[in-house]
Amino acid sequence: MTLHGNEAILIAYGVGAAVTCAVTPAARRFALRSGALDHPNERKKHTSPLPTSGGVAIIAGFLLGALAAGGYHQVAPRALIGILAGALMVALVGFVDDRIDIPAKTKLALQIICVLPLLFSGITISMLSHPLLRQQQILLPVWLSWTITTLWVVGVTNAINLIDGLDGLASGVAAIACVALAFIALMWGQFPVALLCAALAGGAVGFLPWNWHPAGILMGDTGAYFLGYVIAAVTILGAFKMAAAIAIFVPLLVLAVPLFDTLVSPLRRFLNGRPVFAADREHLHHRLVALGLSEPRVVLLTYAVTALCGAVAIWMSRAG
Repeated sequence: MTLHGNEAILIAYGVGAAVTCAVTPAARRFALRSGALDHPNERKKHTSPLPTSGGVAIIAGFLLGALAAGGYHQVAPRALIGILAGALMVALVGFVDDRIDIPAKTKLALQIICVLPLLFSGITISMLSHPLLRQQQILLPVWLSWTITTLWVVGVTNAINLIDGLDGLASGVAAIACVALAFIALMWGQFPVALLCAALAGGAVGFLPWNWHPAGILMGDTGAYFLGYVIAAVTILGAFKMAAAIAIFVPLLVLAVPLFDTLVSPLRRFLNGRPVFAADREHLHHRLVALGLSEPRVVLLTYAVTALCGAVAIWMSRAG
């Protein structure tokens, strides 16, 4: 039976949250038994090894949440295969990286390869709104379309991963962003996008009880890569038909916090004479903690900023 409207959205969210919350303890036990642990170092906030298989639970919540709400019947098969194949591929990269620490440049190359299922399934940024003419669209050549799509997907994927530096930060920001995107998608008649966003938001929220400070488990690169990849893919799939600047700025605004940190971090390292891909403890959330704010307060402050950006994006969408 295919569900419709608000009922399907709520089911996708609720099942996603419930499944993730229920599966996370099992993922934690698996990580402890298999030795999949994140050990403390000078960059980490935790002082004892933590299991890193939380992303597996988030993936399970998303998949079952979308399935329970009939999401797989709403999305075109080719597009669905592209999203799921690419997301699971990049999650596998994260899963391996959580265990053997893949070099940064190799990870970047693998992430680019993981965009290929989207490109071959037709989920690309193929046109942009004209900045001056409200109704005119600029059709991009294939090479430029694929390049912009790859930059967007890889950028958002790494943006979610980079803010995963404090307990509950990445999962909460991803959940808020997905809720905002779901509202915008519904406003513009993009029900399949709203359904996928609701399932992903549920998965992220279901992980929070286990990941809130002090965390008992981390989502790891597995979860962060998966969240970022799916968010990037559904924003492209939505192809929100809005007016010029709004179409450009809505997804940027919803993801403003993680994207800002992603853009500033390599520039900061370059100016300081360090490798741009080198990890450090100078991200925005680290600096706020260094100023004396507690981890939960920094996380809640980031939630508030993300929610405000999401609210402005929703308002802009209504205005458009």
